[in-house]
Amino acid sequence: MNMKNVFDYIDSMREEMTKTLGELILHPSFRQEPEEGAPYGRPARECLDFALEICEKLGFKTENVGNRAGVASFTDGEPLLGILAHLDVVPAGDGWTLDPYKATIRDGKLYGRGAMDDKGPAVSVIYATKALKDLGVPLKHGFELILGTDEECGSSDIGYFREHRKMPKWLFTPDASYPLINIEKGHIGSRFTATCESEKLISLHGGKTINAVPAAACAVVQGISESEILKSIEAADCTVEFSLTEEGGKIRIDARGVSAHASTPDVGDNALTALIKLLSLLPLDEPAKTLLSGLAREFPYKDTDGSSAGIAANDDISGSLTLVLSILDYEKDMFSGAIDIRFPVCETSESVCKKLDAALKRAGFDARSNGSEPHCVPSDSPFVRTLISAYESVTGKKGECIAIGGGTYVHGIPGGVAFGCEIEGEDNRIHGADEFIRVDALIENAKIFAEAIVRVCNSEEL
Repeated sequence: MNMKNVFDYIDSMREEMTKTLGELILHPSFRQEPEEGAPYGRPARECLDFALEICEKLGFKTENVGNRAGVASFTDGEPLLGILAHLDVVPAGDGWTLDPYKATIRDGKLYGRGAMDDKGPAVSVIYATKALKDLGVPLKHGFELILGTDEECGSSDIGYFREHRKMPKWLFTPDASYPLINIEKGHIGSRFTATCESEKLISLHGGKTINAVPAAACAVVQGISESEILKSIEAADCTVEFSLTEEGGKIRIDARGVSAHASTPDVGDNALTALIKLLSLLPLDEPAKTLLSGLAREFPYKDTDGSSAGIAANDDISGSLTLVLSILDYEKDMFSGAIDIRFPVCETSESVCKKLDAALKRAGFDARSNGSEPHCVPSDSPFVRTLISAYESVTGKKGECIAIGGGTYVHGIPGGVAFGCEIEGEDNRIHGADEFIRVDALIENAKIFAEAIVRVCNSEEL
Protein backbone atom coordinates (compact mmCIF):
# COMPACT_ATOMS: atom_id res chain seq x y z
CA MET A 1 0.00 0.00 0.00
CA ASN A 2 0.95 3.67 -0.29
CA MET A 3 2.44 4.62 3.08
CA LYS A 4 2.45 8.38 2.46
CA ASN A 5 -0.66 8.94 4.58
CA VAL A 6 0.91 6.97 7.42
CA PHE A 7 4.13 8.97 7.22
CA ASP A 8 2.25 12.27 7.09
CA TYR A 9 0.27 11.23 10.14
CA ILE A 10 3.47 10.37 12.01
CA ASP A 11 4.87 13.80 11.10
CA SER A 12 1.73 15.40 12.59
CA MET A 13 2.40 13.67 15.94
CA ARG A 14 5.89 15.16 16.38
CA GLU A 15 4.95 17.26 19.40
CA GLU A 16 2.98 14.43 20.99
CA MET A 17 5.88 12.03 20.55
CA THR A 18 8.46 14.34 22.14
CA LYS A 19 6.05 15.02 25.02
CA THR A 20 5.59 11.29 25.67
CA LEU A 21 9.34 10.66 25.55
CA GLY A 22 9.89 13.50 28.00
CA GLU A 23 7.35 11.96 30.39
CA LEU A 24 9.10 8.59 30.23
CA ILE A 25 12.50 10.21 30.88
CA LEU A 26 11.11 11.67 34.12
CA HIS A 27 11.25 8.14 35.58
CA PRO A 28 14.78 7.23 36.84
CA SER A 29 14.15 3.62 35.87
CA PHE A 30 17.57 2.11 36.54
CA ARG A 31 17.52 -1.05 38.65
CA GLN A 32 17.03 -0.31 42.32
CA GLU A 33 16.12 -2.23 45.46
CA PRO A 34 13.23 -4.62 44.79
CA GLU A 35 9.90 -4.05 46.49
CA GLU A 36 6.65 -5.95 46.64
CA GLY A 37 5.27 -5.81 43.10
CA ALA A 38 8.39 -4.03 41.85
CA PRO A 39 11.13 -6.65 41.23
CA TYR A 40 13.53 -4.09 39.74
CA GLY A 41 12.63 -1.20 42.05
CA ARG A 42 9.75 1.24 42.27
CA PRO A 43 10.87 3.64 39.47
CA ALA A 44 11.10 0.85 36.87
CA ARG A 45 7.65 -0.43 37.83
CA GLU A 46 6.19 3.09 37.68
CA CYS A 47 7.75 3.65 34.26
CA LEU A 48 6.22 0.40 33.01
CA ASP A 49 2.82 1.35 34.43
CA PHE A 50 3.01 4.76 32.82
CA ALA A 51 3.96 3.35 29.40
CA LEU A 52 1.09 0.86 29.50
CA GLU A 53 -1.27 3.65 30.55
CA ILE A 54 -0.15 5.68 27.52
CA CYS A 55 -0.82 2.70 25.26
CA GLU A 56 -4.27 2.19 26.78
CA LYS A 57 -5.16 5.84 26.18
CA LEU A 58 -4.08 5.41 22.56
CA GLY A 59 -6.54 2.54 22.20
CA PHE A 60 -4.28 -0.50 22.62
CA LYS A 61 -4.96 -3.64 24.61
CA THR A 62 -2.29 -4.01 27.30
CA GLU A 63 -1.02 -6.67 29.65
CA ASN A 64 1.37 -6.51 32.60
CA VAL A 65 3.55 -9.62 32.71
CA GLY A 66 4.70 -10.11 36.29
CA ASN A 67 5.57 -6.42 36.77
CA ARG A 68 8.67 -7.18 34.70
CA ALA A 69 7.42 -6.51 31.20
CA GLY A 70 4.35 -5.27 29.41
CA VAL A 71 2.57 -5.95 26.12
CA ALA A 72 0.57 -3.56 23.96
CA SER A 73 -1.34 -4.43 20.80
CA PHE A 74 -4.31 -3.39 18.70
CA THR A 75 -4.59 -6.62 16.69
CA ASP A 76 -6.40 -9.84 17.55
CA GLY A 77 -5.15 -13.38 17.49
CA GLU A 78 -1.65 -14.78 17.83
CA PRO A 79 0.90 -12.14 16.82
CA LEU A 80 3.25 -12.88 13.96
CA LEU A 81 5.60 -10.00 14.81
CA GLY A 82 6.90 -8.68 18.11
CA ILE A 83 9.00 -5.58 18.70
CA LEU A 84 11.00 -5.75 21.93
CA ALA A 85 12.06 -2.45 23.52
CA HIS A 86 13.09 -1.65 27.09
CA LEU A 87 12.21 1.10 29.54
CA ASP A 88 15.02 0.61 32.06
CA VAL A 89 18.14 2.75 31.87
CA VAL A 90 21.62 2.89 33.33
CA PRO A 91 22.21 5.37 36.20
CA ALA A 92 22.89 8.94 35.11
CA GLY A 93 26.54 9.02 36.18
CA ASP A 94 28.71 12.14 36.15
CA GLY A 95 29.38 14.84 33.58
CA TRP A 96 25.87 15.91 32.63
CA THR A 97 25.39 19.54 31.65
CA LEU A 98 21.60 19.07 31.70
CA ASP A 99 19.16 17.37 34.07
CA PRO A 100 19.35 13.68 33.04
CA TYR A 101 15.76 13.06 34.13
CA LYS A 102 14.15 16.07 32.50
CA ALA A 103 13.97 16.09 28.71
CA THR A 104 15.58 19.13 27.12
CA ILE A 105 15.34 19.96 23.41
CA ARG A 106 18.19 21.97 21.93
CA ASP A 107 19.19 22.37 18.30
CA GLY A 108 16.84 19.59 17.21
CA LYS A 109 18.13 17.11 19.80
CA LEU A 110 16.19 15.76 22.77
CA TYR A 111 18.48 15.13 25.76
CA GLY A 112 17.85 12.84 28.72
CA ARG A 113 18.80 9.47 30.12
CA GLY A 114 17.14 6.85 27.92
CA ALA A 115 16.49 9.22 25.03
CA MET A 116 18.20 6.77 22.65
CA ASP A 117 18.60 3.73 24.90
CA ASP A 118 15.82 2.74 24.72
CA LYS A 119 12.87 4.96 25.61
CA GLY A 120 13.07 6.98 22.40
CA PRO A 121 12.86 3.88 20.16
CA ALA A 122 9.98 2.58 22.32
CA VAL A 123 8.10 5.83 21.71
CA SER A 124 8.74 5.52 17.97
CA VAL A 125 7.19 2.05 18.00
CA ILE A 126 4.19 3.22 20.02
CA TYR A 127 3.38 6.03 17.60
CA ALA A 128 4.09 3.95 14.51
CA THR A 129 1.50 1.54 15.87
CA LYS A 130 -0.92 4.36 16.66
CA ALA A 131 -0.67 5.63 13.09
CA LEU A 132 -1.50 2.20 11.67
CA LYS A 133 -4.42 1.77 14.06
CA ASP A 134 -5.90 5.23 13.62
CA LEU A 135 -5.70 5.05 9.82
CA GLY A 136 -7.11 1.54 9.70
CA VAL A 137 -4.17 0.10 7.81
CA PRO A 138 -5.05 -3.57 7.12
CA LEU A 139 -2.78 -6.21 8.66
CA LYS A 140 -3.31 -9.88 7.82
CA HIS A 141 -1.40 -11.03 10.89
CA GLY A 142 -1.10 -9.76 14.45
CA PHE A 143 1.59 -7.58 16.00
CA GLU A 144 2.57 -6.67 19.57
CA LEU A 145 4.97 -4.34 21.34
CA ILE A 146 6.83 -5.88 24.27
CA LEU A 147 8.25 -3.45 26.84
CA GLY A 148 10.87 -4.81 29.24
CA THR A 149 12.43 -3.30 32.35
CA ASP A 150 15.70 -5.20 32.97
CA GLU A 151 17.71 -5.14 29.75
CA GLU A 152 20.60 -3.19 31.28
CA CYS A 153 21.13 -5.71 34.10
CA GLY A 154 20.91 -9.07 32.40
CA SER A 155 17.47 -9.29 30.73
CA SER A 156 15.89 -11.41 33.45
CA ASP A 157 12.64 -9.71 32.46
CA ILE A 158 12.63 -11.50 29.12
CA GLY A 159 13.61 -14.78 30.76
CA TYR A 160 10.51 -14.40 32.94
CA PHE A 161 8.41 -13.36 29.96
CA ARG A 162 9.40 -16.43 27.95
CA GLU A 163 8.55 -18.68 30.88
CA HIS A 164 5.04 -17.24 31.23
CA ARG A 165 4.11 -16.12 27.74
CA LYS A 166 4.78 -17.19 24.17
CA MET A 167 7.05 -15.03 22.03
CA PRO A 168 5.83 -14.04 18.56
CA LYS A 169 7.26 -16.03 15.65
CA TRP A 170 9.33 -13.06 14.45
CA LEU A 171 10.98 -10.54 16.75
CA PHE A 172 13.22 -7.52 16.50
CA THR A 173 14.60 -5.08 19.02
CA PRO A 174 15.17 -1.39 18.21
CA ASP A 175 18.02 -1.34 20.73
CA ALA A 176 21.17 -1.42 18.63
CA SER A 177 22.12 -0.09 15.18
CA TYR A 178 20.85 0.23 11.65
CA PRO A 179 20.70 -1.28 9.15
CA LEU A 180 20.27 -4.70 10.88
CA ILE A 181 22.28 -6.92 13.22
CA ASN A 182 21.75 -10.60 12.50
CA ILE A 183 24.85 -12.09 14.13
CA GLU A 184 26.07 -11.67 17.69
CA LYS A 185 29.21 -13.49 18.74
CA GLY A 186 29.24 -15.97 21.59
CA HIS A 187 30.47 -14.73 24.95
CA ILE A 188 32.82 -16.28 27.50
CA GLY A 189 33.45 -14.89 30.96
CA SER A 190 36.28 -16.47 32.93
CA ARG A 191 37.40 -15.99 36.53
CA PHE A 192 40.79 -17.29 37.60
CA THR A 193 42.83 -17.42 40.82
CA ALA A 194 46.19 -18.49 42.25
CA THR A 195 47.72 -18.30 45.70
CA CYS A 196 51.08 -16.57 45.90
CA GLU A 197 53.24 -15.29 48.74
CA SER A 198 55.61 -12.55 47.68
CA GLU A 199 57.90 -10.18 49.54
CA LYS A 200 58.64 -8.02 46.50
CA LEU A 201 55.17 -7.71 44.95
CA ILE A 202 53.00 -5.93 47.52
CA SER A 203 49.87 -5.33 45.45
CA LEU A 204 48.51 -5.22 41.93
CA HIS A 205 45.20 -3.81 40.70
CA GLY A 206 43.95 -3.42 37.16
CA GLY A 207 40.47 -3.20 35.66
CA LYS A 208 37.08 -3.00 37.32
CA THR A 209 34.62 -4.45 34.81
CA ILE A 210 35.01 -7.65 32.84
CA ASN A 211 33.62 -6.25 29.59
CA ALA A 212 36.06 -3.37 29.13
CA VAL A 213 39.71 -2.89 28.22
CA PRO A 214 41.28 -1.47 31.40
CA ALA A 215 42.64 2.04 30.96
CA ALA A 216 44.50 2.02 34.28
CA ALA A 217 46.52 -0.43 36.37
CA CYS A 218 48.95 -0.07 39.24
CA ALA A 219 51.36 -2.19 41.26
CA VAL A 220 53.43 -1.61 44.37
CA VAL A 221 56.80 -3.34 44.69
CA GLN A 222 59.70 -3.29 47.12
CA GLY A 223 63.28 -4.51 47.04
CA ILE A 224 63.60 -3.42 43.40
CA SER A 225 65.40 -0.23 42.42
CA GLU A 226 63.93 2.55 40.33
CA SER A 227 66.69 2.08 37.78
CA GLU A 228 65.76 -1.61 37.37
CA ILE A 229 62.14 -0.63 36.78
CA LEU A 230 63.05 2.07 34.26
CA LYS A 231 65.26 -0.41 32.39
CA SER A 232 62.37 -2.90 32.26
CA ILE A 233 59.96 -0.20 31.06
CA GLU A 234 62.28 0.42 28.14
CA ALA A 235 62.56 -3.31 27.45
CA ALA A 236 58.78 -3.77 27.63
CA ASP A 237 58.36 -1.32 24.74
CA CYS A 238 54.68 -0.56 25.43
CA THR A 239 52.65 2.39 24.16
CA VAL A 240 50.90 2.90 27.51
CA GLU A 241 52.29 5.58 29.82
CA PHE A 242 54.17 4.39 32.94
CA SER A 243 54.91 6.55 35.98
CA LEU A 244 56.72 5.78 39.23
CA THR A 245 56.07 7.09 42.74
CA GLU A 246 58.12 6.30 45.84
CA GLU A 247 56.00 5.44 48.87
CA GLY A 248 57.89 4.80 52.11
CA GLY A 249 60.58 2.57 50.70
CA LYS A 250 58.20 1.04 48.17
CA ILE A 251 57.68 2.03 44.55
CA ARG A 252 54.24 2.41 42.99
CA ILE A 253 54.04 1.78 39.24
CA ASP A 254 51.08 3.27 37.40
CA ALA A 255 50.12 2.38 33.84
CA ARG A 256 47.75 4.52 31.77
CA GLY A 257 46.23 3.18 28.57
CA VAL A 258 43.02 3.63 26.60
CA SER A 259 39.70 2.01 27.48
CA ALA A 260 37.46 0.28 24.96
CA HIS A 261 34.54 -2.12 24.99
CA ALA A 262 35.60 -5.75 25.24
CA SER A 263 34.04 -6.46 21.85
CA THR A 264 36.51 -4.05 20.17
CA PRO A 265 39.74 -4.43 22.17
CA ASP A 266 41.95 -3.44 19.24
CA VAL A 267 40.82 0.20 19.54
CA GLY A 268 42.01 0.34 23.16
CA ASP A 269 45.42 0.11 24.80
CA ASN A 270 45.37 -2.37 27.67
CA ALA A 271 47.10 -0.86 30.69
CA LEU A 272 46.83 -4.12 32.62
CA THR A 273 48.56 -6.43 30.14
CA ALA A 274 51.24 -3.77 29.66
CA LEU A 275 51.84 -3.71 33.41
CA ILE A 276 51.90 -7.51 33.55
CA LYS A 277 54.54 -7.52 30.81
CA LEU A 278 56.62 -4.99 32.75
CA LEU A 279 56.32 -6.90 36.03
CA SER A 280 57.31 -10.16 34.33
CA LEU A 281 60.62 -8.49 33.37
CA LEU A 282 61.42 -7.39 36.94
CA PRO A 283 63.48 -9.49 39.37
CA LEU A 284 60.46 -10.54 41.46
CA ASP A 285 60.57 -13.48 43.82
CA GLU A 286 58.86 -16.79 43.14
CA PRO A 287 56.14 -17.79 42.48
CA ALA A 288 54.99 -14.25 41.60
CA LYS A 289 57.45 -13.99 38.71
CA THR A 290 56.42 -17.36 37.27
CA LEU A 291 52.70 -16.57 37.49
CA LEU A 292 53.04 -13.13 35.91
CA SER A 293 55.35 -14.50 33.23
CA GLY A 294 52.74 -17.17 32.51
CA LEU A 295 50.05 -14.54 31.98
CA ALA A 296 52.40 -12.46 29.84
CA ARG A 297 53.12 -15.53 27.70
CA GLU A 298 49.55 -16.78 27.25
CA PHE A 299 47.81 -13.37 27.09
CA PRO A 300 50.52 -10.93 25.99
CA TYR A 301 50.19 -7.19 25.57
CA LYS A 302 48.60 -6.26 22.21
CA ASP A 303 47.35 -9.83 21.60
CA THR A 304 43.58 -9.30 21.28
CA ASP A 305 42.59 -12.42 19.32
CA GLY A 306 43.80 -15.18 21.65
CA SER A 307 46.52 -16.39 19.29
CA SER A 308 49.15 -16.89 21.98
CA ALA A 309 46.77 -18.95 24.11
CA GLY A 310 45.76 -21.13 21.16
CA ILE A 311 42.20 -19.79 21.19
CA ALA A 312 42.12 -17.74 17.98
CA ALA A 313 39.21 -18.38 15.60
CA ASN A 314 37.77 -16.61 12.59
CA ASP A 315 35.04 -17.00 10.00
CA ASP A 316 33.77 -14.97 7.07
CA ILE A 317 30.38 -14.05 8.52
CA SER A 318 31.20 -13.06 12.10
CA GLY A 319 34.88 -12.18 12.07
CA SER A 320 37.59 -12.92 14.62
CA LEU A 321 37.54 -13.99 18.22
CA THR A 322 38.43 -11.19 20.64
CA LEU A 323 40.02 -11.63 24.05
CA VAL A 324 40.59 -9.14 26.87
CA LEU A 325 42.43 -9.82 30.10
CA SER A 326 40.29 -7.22 31.84
CA ILE A 327 40.77 -7.62 35.61
CA LEU A 328 43.69 -8.69 37.78
CA ASP A 329 44.16 -8.07 41.49
CA TYR A 330 46.84 -9.23 43.89
CA GLU A 331 46.50 -8.77 47.62
CA LYS A 332 46.64 -10.92 50.73
CA ASP A 333 48.70 -13.59 48.93
CA MET A 334 46.06 -14.15 46.26
CA PHE A 335 45.81 -13.41 42.54
CA SER A 336 42.29 -13.10 41.12
CA GLY A 337 41.39 -12.03 37.63
CA ALA A 338 38.91 -12.11 34.78
CA ILE A 339 38.96 -12.57 31.01
CA ASP A 340 36.31 -11.62 28.45
CA ILE A 341 36.05 -13.44 25.11
CA ARG A 342 33.70 -12.86 22.15
CA PHE A 343 33.88 -15.78 19.71
CA PRO A 344 32.59 -16.32 16.14
CA VAL A 345 29.85 -18.69 15.02
CA CYS A 346 32.38 -21.29 13.85
CA GLU A 347 33.21 -22.02 17.51
CA THR A 348 31.25 -23.30 20.53
CA SER A 349 31.24 -22.19 24.14
CA GLU A 350 32.41 -25.60 25.30
CA SER A 351 35.37 -25.64 22.93
CA VAL A 352 36.53 -22.10 23.77
CA CYS A 353 36.14 -22.65 27.52
CA LYS A 354 38.22 -25.81 27.31
CA LYS A 355 41.04 -24.04 25.46
CA LEU A 356 40.93 -21.01 27.75
CA ASP A 357 41.02 -23.08 30.94
CA ALA A 358 43.99 -25.02 29.53
CA ALA A 359 45.86 -21.77 28.81
CA LEU A 360 45.20 -20.47 32.30
CA LYS A 361 46.35 -23.77 33.77
CA ARG A 362 49.60 -23.52 31.78
CA ALA A 363 50.06 -20.07 33.30
CA GLY A 364 49.59 -21.54 36.79
CA PHE A 365 45.99 -20.49 37.53
CA ASP A 366 42.76 -22.25 38.44
CA ALA A 367 39.90 -21.14 36.17
CA ARG A 368 36.11 -21.12 36.04
CA SER A 369 34.90 -20.29 32.53
CA ASN A 370 31.38 -20.31 31.14
CA GLY A 371 29.48 -18.58 28.41
CA SER A 372 26.71 -18.37 25.86
CA GLU A 373 26.59 -19.52 22.26
CA PRO A 374 26.64 -17.19 19.25
CA HIS A 375 23.33 -15.86 17.97
CA CYS A 376 22.78 -16.03 14.22
CA VAL A 377 19.86 -15.45 11.90
CA PRO A 378 20.71 -16.10 8.21
CA SER A 379 21.08 -12.93 6.20
CA ASP A 380 18.96 -14.39 3.41
CA SER A 381 16.02 -15.29 5.67
CA PRO A 382 12.67 -13.82 4.57
CA PHE A 383 12.35 -11.89 7.84
CA VAL A 384 15.76 -10.24 7.50
CA ARG A 385 15.14 -9.41 3.85
CA THR A 386 11.75 -7.87 4.72
CA LEU A 387 13.20 -5.61 7.42
CA ILE A 388 16.08 -4.54 5.18
CA SER A 389 13.62 -3.66 2.42
CA ALA A 390 11.60 -1.53 4.86
CA TYR A 391 14.75 0.33 5.93
CA GLU A 392 15.79 0.95 2.34
CA SER A 393 12.31 2.10 1.32
CA VAL A 394 12.04 4.74 4.05
CA THR A 395 15.64 5.99 4.21
CA GLY A 396 16.77 5.58 0.62
CA LYS A 397 19.99 4.06 1.98
CA LYS A 398 21.47 0.68 1.17
CA GLY A 399 20.68 -1.91 3.82
CA GLU A 400 23.05 -4.64 4.94
CA CYS A 401 23.50 -7.14 7.73
CA ILE A 402 26.03 -6.55 10.51
CA ALA A 403 27.82 -8.95 12.86
CA ILE A 404 28.81 -7.61 16.29
CA GLY A 405 30.82 -8.77 19.28
CA GLY A 406 28.34 -7.50 21.83
CA GLY A 407 24.96 -8.94 22.70
CA THR A 408 21.53 -7.39 22.22
CA TYR A 409 18.13 -7.86 23.83
CA VAL A 410 17.29 -10.73 21.43
CA HIS A 411 20.43 -12.80 22.01
CA GLY A 412 19.37 -16.42 22.32
CA ILE A 413 15.80 -15.84 21.11
CA PRO A 414 15.30 -17.90 17.93
CA GLY A 415 14.82 -15.70 14.87
CA GLY A 416 15.37 -12.45 16.75
CA VAL A 417 17.40 -9.60 15.22
CA ALA A 418 18.35 -6.05 16.18
CA PHE A 419 16.92 -3.37 13.90
CA GLY A 420 17.86 0.25 14.76
CA CYS A 421 18.11 2.78 16.09
CA GLU A 422 21.68 4.14 16.12
CA ILE A 423 23.08 5.47 12.86
CA GLU A 424 26.70 4.86 11.88
CA GLY A 425 28.83 7.92 12.55
CA GLU A 426 26.48 9.50 15.07
CA ASP A 427 27.41 9.34 18.75
CA ASN A 428 24.23 9.56 20.80
CA ARG A 429 26.26 9.29 24.03
CA ILE A 430 24.49 6.13 25.09
CA HIS A 431 25.37 5.31 28.73
CA GLY A 432 27.25 8.61 28.88
CA ALA A 433 26.51 12.17 29.91
CA ASP A 434 24.06 14.22 27.82
CA GLU A 435 22.58 11.23 26.00
CA PHE A 436 20.33 12.39 23.17
CA ILE A 437 18.22 11.46 20.19
CA ARG A 438 17.62 13.76 17.24
CA VAL A 439 13.93 14.58 17.05
CA ASP A 440 14.06 14.00 13.29
CA ALA A 441 15.42 10.51 14.00
CA LEU A 442 12.63 9.86 16.50
CA ILE A 443 10.15 10.56 13.70
CA GLU A 444 12.04 8.66 11.00
CA ASN A 445 12.33 5.62 13.26
CA ALA A 446 8.54 5.58 13.63
CA LYS A 447 8.19 5.59 9.84
CA ILE A 448 10.70 2.73 9.46
CA PHE A 449 8.87 0.69 12.10
CA ALA A 450 5.46 1.38 10.55
CA GLU A 451 6.79 0.23 7.17
CA ALA A 452 8.33 -2.88 8.77
CA ILE A 453 5.14 -3.80 10.63
CA VAL A 454 3.04 -3.52 7.47
CA ARG A 455 5.49 -5.55 5.37
CA VAL A 456 5.98 -8.33 7.92
CA CYS A 457 2.35 -8.63 9.01
CA ASN A 458 1.10 -8.76 5.42
CA SER A 459 3.75 -11.16 4.17
CA GLU A 460 2.58 -14.51 2.85
CA GLU A 461 6.15 -15.81 2.94
CA LEU A 462 6.51 -15.16 6.68
